[in-house]
Amino acid sequence: MIFFYTSRLSSYLSLFEGDRDEYDRRYSSFPDTLKLKMKGMAKDMFFFGYDNYMKYAFPEDELNPIDCQGRGPDVLNPSNININDVLGNYSLTLIDTLDTLLVLGNVSEFHRAVKLVIDTVSFDKDSTVQVFEANIRILGSLISAHILLTDPKHPFGDVGLDDYDNELLHLAHDLAVRLLPAFENTSTGIPHPRVNLKSGVSPDSINETCTSGAGSLLVEFGILSRLIGDSTFEWVARRAVRALWNLRSNETGLLGNVVNIQTGQWVGMQSGLGAGMDSFYEYLLKSYILFGEKEDYLMFQASYESIQNHLRMGRESCNEGEGDPPLYVNVNMFNGQIMNTWIDSLQAFFPGLLVLNGDVEEAICMHAFYYAIWKRFGALPERYNWQLQAPDVLFYPLRPELVESTYLLYQATKNPFYLHVGMDILESLEKNAKVRCGYATLHHVVDKSKEDRMESFFLSETCKYLYLLFDDDNPLHKSENKYIFTTEGHVVPIDARFREKQWNDLFPCEEGVVTDQETSNGSFSINNSNCDRVSEERRYSLPLKSVYMRQIDHMVGLF
Repeated sequence: MIFFYTSRLSSYLSLFEGDRDEYDRRYSSFPDTLKLKMKGMAKDMFFFGYDNYMKYAFPEDELNPIDCQGRGPDVLNPSNININDVLGNYSLTLIDTLDTLLVLGNVSEFHRAVKLVIDTVSFDKDSTVQVFEANIRILGSLISAHILLTDPKHPFGDVGLDDYDNELLHLAHDLAVRLLPAFENTSTGIPHPRVNLKSGVSPDSINETCTSGAGSLLVEFGILSRLIGDSTFEWVARRAVRALWNLRSNETGLLGNVVNIQTGQWVGMQSGLGAGMDSFYEYLLKSYILFGEKEDYLMFQASYESIQNHLRMGRESCNEGEGDPPLYVNVNMFNGQIMNTWIDSLQAFFPGLLVLNGDVEEAICMHAFYYAIWKRFGALPERYNWQLQAPDVLFYPLRPELVESTYLLYQATKNPFYLHVGMDILESLEKNAKVRCGYATLHHVVDKSKEDRMESFFLSETCKYLYLLFDDDNPLHKSENKYIFTTEGHVVPIDARFREKQWNDLFPCEEGVVTDQETSNGSFSINNSNCDRVSEERRYSLPLKSVYMRQIDHMVGLF
């Protein structure tokens, strides 16, 4: 068998000297009638899952789509963190899908859902939840829905409720206050991973947390602080980010994936772009876009340089030259040595982040790799071993990351290739995941056996991005205002009011902050030079040359 990313005497590109036009024939056009059909299919997918949740599961947190029953926390087994980290007995799926209802144009159901949340949801629960999950799924959605209800400039028009009195914002504030104990009694400022909504942090709580869990709170906490004029929430979130940043390796500039919040010692020394790391990098850039704080982008820029220097393998250019396709691997944070030969499905978010940073060509190449895996299995396995060309962890819980990157690449290039990708994903989900009352987690991407769980992010993100991909006329795309999505896919406007603070600088003159000199060129400039690399002539040809697409398909064992 062929092992990629090892030294060789000749390029593998010589394997692909045959017909290079099959990809052009398949992907170079996408009729408007088919786009309209796929838009309807994505909308139907969402409402099939949502309506069945409301019928069979609400007010519980999730729908078991096979048994058509609701699911809440596993109170009999508190150690079942796979369930209890996410489910807090607070109607999770309903809250997480609020803004999706508006994106799909159902204002009346949005209003009904908002009223249900106001009338039925309380966070005064004896539930121990993960701070990160409660933040991105619940806090972020409440804030987003509140902004949609109250912002008169919003593209969805006047969707406000006459008797709305900022109840969603009050709920968000109440939840955030209940999460604050996670930031207490930690010598580093890095928060505890879990908190009980009634009693705070348990005395026997573990002192280890992942980088993304502790360092991906700034968008939601920052917006909340700026909406209510209380710096507390942004302050603790920024303190956590800075604490993690100051623990990076002096040699590589990389961070690990698990840290002890009391000692500051790295428990997990793996540095990568997937689980445990992903949204940390995402929120450095998105925080800068939202708040305009120079420090956030400087940290992102320095991180990105370290990632390129130590995690990236393959040929220098995505769409030119010879050699292996670019790939981002998992390495030891201290020396940059490869630790394993797998990537995980969460890493598929990275092409979308590359688009936001202007690196469209690199995003094209990375996206093609994950799409090739999808084509082979009809899903993304949780872990895929790129050397063995086989999954290491076989389940797929309907994650949105590949769809998100597909959507953002289509917005950047308008290339019909990405509409074909979206159609492939839609049809795979319909064929392999649809069950009696919704869409079920794939237990095994090869034999397509299922688990009885439909996570809230399937409706909040996967369906939302699929619908937006095919809806060119969506108000989000037509508005003069710009919007960004949180890591849970919640819509947030890029608004001047979020760049204003009602308090002095949070960390004046503090040591340990990244400076211009820490980047390779010592300058501060957003990398947008790559935005124009995708020329007008290439927009309706393949985004990646056929020879390279064939190479990537071969790399994952498609032929």
